[in-house]
Amino acid sequence: MWRSMKSRGWNLRSGTAYAKTSVEMMRSTTLATDSKESKVIMVRAPFVLRARLLLNGATGQRPRPPGPEQGRGATATSGSNGSQPRPPSWMDQMRSPRNWITFIILWVVFFFLIPLLFPPPSSRATISFTMFLNQVQAGNVQEITSQGTAVQGTFKTPVTLPATPGAGQKSQAFTLFQTEIPTFADNQNLEQLLVSKNVTISSKPLEVPRSPLATLLIAFGPTLLLIIGFIWIQSRAQSVAGGMFGFGRSRARRYDAGETTQRVTFADVAGIDEVQNELVEIVDFLREPLKYQRLGGTVPKGVLLVGPPGTGKTLLARAVAGEANVPFFSISGSEFIEMIVGVGAARVRDLFAQAKAAAPAIIFVDELDAIGRRRGAGNLMGGNDEREQTLNQLLVEMDGFDSRQAVIVLAATNRADVLDPALLRPGRFDRRVIVQPPDRAGRAAILRVHTRGVPLAPDLNLDEVAAETPGLVGADLRNLINEAALLAARKGRNAVTYEDFAQSLEKIALGAERRISLSPEDRERIAYHEAGHALVGLLQPEGDPVRRVTVVPRGQALGVTLSVPDADRYNLTEGYLRARITNALGGRAAEQVVYSNVTTGAENDLKQVTSLARAMVTRWGMSAEVGLLQVEGVEDGHFLEGGMPMMAAQRPFSEETVRAVDHATQRIINECYSHAVDLLARERHRLDSLARALLKEESLGEDEILEVTGLQNDPRTPEYAAATAVHVQ
Repeated sequence: MWRSMKSRGWNLRSGTAYAKTSVEMMRSTTLATDSKESKVIMVRAPFVLRARLLLNGATGQRPRPPGPEQGRGATATSGSNGSQPRPPSWMDQMRSPRNWITFIILWVVFFFLIPLLFPPPSSRATISFTMFLNQVQAGNVQEITSQGTAVQGTFKTPVTLPATPGAGQKSQAFTLFQTEIPTFADNQNLEQLLVSKNVTISSKPLEVPRSPLATLLIAFGPTLLLIIGFIWIQSRAQSVAGGMFGFGRSRARRYDAGETTQRVTFADVAGIDEVQNELVEIVDFLREPLKYQRLGGTVPKGVLLVGPPGTGKTLLARAVAGEANVPFFSISGSEFIEMIVGVGAARVRDLFAQAKAAAPAIIFVDELDAIGRRRGAGNLMGGNDEREQTLNQLLVEMDGFDSRQAVIVLAATNRADVLDPALLRPGRFDRRVIVQPPDRAGRAAILRVHTRGVPLAPDLNLDEVAAETPGLVGADLRNLINEAALLAARKGRNAVTYEDFAQSLEKIALGAERRISLSPEDRERIAYHEAGHALVGLLQPEGDPVRRVTVVPRGQALGVTLSVPDADRYNLTEGYLRARITNALGGRAAEQVVYSNVTTGAENDLKQVTSLARAMVTRWGMSAEVGLLQVEGVEDGHFLEGGMPMMAAQRPFSEETVRAVDHATQRIINECYSHAVDLLARERHRLDSLARALLKEESLGEDEILEVTGLQNDPRTPEYAAATAVHVQ
């Protein structure tokens, strides 16, 4: 289940990885799903967008901001896709003396080469029929070829043709001839004469003189084709890399304020107001640089935007350029690097030269970690790495230009922890802005921005949708709106309803429904598995509310239990973490209580709870065995999932500590599992009722779950709290 949801764009993490920081944990949504029967998934955004939304139909409203489905470096100050310097036209190239010299050399080569490859037809002398008969009778004709009345042949010895009187031509000796047979000639006697004189009569076709057009094409055609091909190849090279000798030209796309059709401004950015406030000063400086320079102040040379994917870092950079109304140069870090050594450094120099010439201007480098990684970290084999040369040139350029030139470098990355320290020092990237996922109010504001062009049902409350999507970022919400709009269109509706949003959220998280044939025994076991997850979640006083449970297969899951917190959590208690583990083990506990044996359906559940319990022990000091020792940490500025595991030789702890970690992790999981079994055994009648309802209805909402289990009132009462309390050691 984890892999299938990951491929659909959800960033799913389990246990330790899922609980990367307490803030991320609090923004998460719990999904109990069944991969072979059921698994619990801790879901945290972001997932990647692939949406295209309509613009707002209301008169006078701004269109929604550009999204990730538009090209990298999409407009900051204009609606175009950006442009690079215009490549030279063919007329410009024809004016180049170097090209003319090349053309002349090619023409001379072909002038001598073509006659060797395509020799012209041999020249033949035209003689009279009488002379032909005389040469035949003299035995001087070797062979002839005839077609109709035309005859071509070869003399054994050259024959001299008398000069034409008054024409000034000299007599010439020749061996090839041609003539015409008169219509009154006796062909039978001619044939007998030829045979008697041993003349070879050939059946080869007559040689036809080449036409002037064919001669012209053979003489100049190859040369013209080479010239055209040369111009085309050079034009392509110049359009891609600045010409055959211009690999060092920057590939940055430039957007000018004069090209504006619809600028991206701070009105198109929502949910991250604190980040916008950090960038207002940059915009003000670009608008009125003298306001700061008269007092000796300088604007930061560089601003680094750091945050998880999809939080709006690129959109913020476009908005800064749009607000300041200045040229915007956009480039990805990977576009600097080529196989040819030195190209990256040359492109850095060219980029800054263009920006200085267009000042005031903004340079935006996306995915800065592609070229800004710590030097020496990725070059274990030694040598002069091309990426390090590019980074060195970037350091020189950022340290070498004056802030009064009003050129500001904005960069975005998900991995600030791997950047070179020299790049982050004051004087280069003076300011670091952390772009965090939005809270509930921020998500509601983002939804309002991206629903400008989507007709909504009158009873739809976007605040309720925001409450159902903790942890989602702007890119996630944009995709959710698009999926809801597509679903409403397929149903033939005129407006998007709350039901469309709910179904789209399930589709994005879990995949589309798939109807497969299951045996009655399998369906019953899946129902009990999911009922165990749901009931344990309801009976946990510190857990997240259970919103929905279904036994309809989705993606690779055969059943799903969805739990969503009432509000964003910014601090996690030990009781809450244990409640999550207990909830994740509810499916396995239900199998044990009902069938006294277990299946493979809890494979991913076990993976999730192991990671989460290990994080409690190694990162948050929630065990007596390890105490307040942090064994495993996370680098600041690392906002991507996964990462390389720590090498054994680098572990700053002993084998005894490792054994203590394993023991504490197993103890926490065993305690939570025993608690889940006790809860379900005590509430067996509620478990049976919920499983029967799932077999009948297949899907149940929150109100239906509470009604079936007889827990219409909030189960988180002091009595339940006392009954479900877990002893914490």
